[in-house]
This record gives sequence, C-alpha cells and structure tokens, in this order.
Amino acid sequence: MVSAADQREIDNFAALSDQWWDPTGPMAPLHAFTPIRIDYILANIERFWPTAARAEASRAQPLTGLRILDIGCGGGLLAEPMARLGGSVTGTDVTEAAITAAALHASQNGLDIDYQCCTAETLASSGARFDVIYASEVIEHVADRALFIEAIASMLEPQGVVIITTINRSLPALLLAKFALEYIVRLVPAGTHDPRKFVRPAELRTEFAAAGIMLDDITGLAPRASGGFRQTGSLAINYAASGGFA
Repeated sequence: MVSAADQREIDNFAALSDQWWDPTGPMAPLHAFTPIRIDYILANIERFWPTAARAEASRAQPLTGLRILDIGCGGGLLAEPMARLGGSVTGTDVTEAAITAAALHASQNGLDIDYQCCTAETLASSGARFDVIYASEVIEHVADRALFIEAIASMLEPQGVVIITTINRSLPALLLAKFALEYIVRLVPAGTHDPRKFVRPAELRTEFAAAGIMLDDITGLAPRASGGFRQTGSLAINYAASGGFA
C-alpha cells in the first residue's frame, strides 16, 4: 500500500505521545488552538449538514447521525468534542503511541471512539465512507499531498464536507511557526515543522479541485494578544479551509 505518511514526522510525534493531554507541555500551542478549530469545524458541519434538516439531531447532540473522520487525530483533542456532540467518530493516526493515548483517554471519559493506527490511504482502501472528514494541522506533515487528498476524496460522501487547518508557506509563518515556536520560545520541539511542506491557500484549493472538491471557504486564524486564537481575514500564518464536491 502506497502511503503519504512521512516516517521522520511520525518519529517526531511519537516522542510526544504521552503528553497529548498536558495543556502546559509540548502540546500547549495545540491546546490553545483547539477552541477555534472546534468552532470552525462545527460551523462548517452545520453549513453542509444543518441540524434542523436532520430528524435525529438535537441542539444538545447536533452531530448525531453523522459519520466523522478525524485524520491525524493524535491524542484525540478534536475527536472527543465531536463524540460528545453525538458524532460517530473514527480517529486515525500513524503513530501507535498517540492512538494508545487517545483510546485510553476516551475510555477514561466514557466515550466510544473508533481509533485506528493507519494511514488515510489504508482506511480508504477498506471502502470506509464519511459525512465529515477533517485533518487539522496534518497536511503540512505528509510526504505526498496529492495521494493524501485523493484518499480523502475517495472516502467523502457526495454531500459531505472536508475541513482542513494548516500553515501558509509565507515569511510570517516561517518566522512564527518555525523559528519562534521551535527555537526562541521553544513551545514545540525543534524539527516539528518542515517549512517546505507548508502550503499556500491557492495551492490547497488547486490540489483539492483536482480531486473534485471545491474549497469554497478559506478563513485566517490568528493568535489573540490575550491568548487563544480568532478568525481573521489574514491568511498570512494559519488558516482553515472547507468545502465539498463541486
């Protein structure tokens, strides 16, 4: 099976797998980033799958009846909120230690999440299908984006939504996401990011369009001075994108 996974990236994250749920540890930036990621994911699920149009959904459990795939789920920071809101969640990661940590945390919190240690390509080859597929802070770590996107497209239901968050290939992103975070404030380990894999919004749109998916929303995500992140019109550093089949 051909895979888009990058072994060097896998090894980097494996070393951090026992610290996924420590908000003050190496995953602190991801914890700070998680609320805005959840907001964007939920808003775009609602855009494609309105709660009011689905009899099984409710205000308390708006994701009931939806099959949701979290690619590169890590320790489950996004998968768990989606499961709590009623989604039938599958989480995949290529790092076995991360899947072990995610499954343990879900079990401790009474959540039923299908965690699998596999690549997106392997899961796609099984014939799995989903209403919602998201990959948050993942695509900038894969070795072959075209193969990765092809796998996503093959698993997406005709009316489904794809949601991506990633890092722009720009000078501000290089300075902040690479040099500042890794070498100055050292919030993430050195080597976490390879700037050559950062992807510009126009490139992402073009690559998904080649697989038949139109990313019709691209929104900037920027840090707040007071902490956390906010949505912004600037795509200079982090951004989110979503869409479905054209």
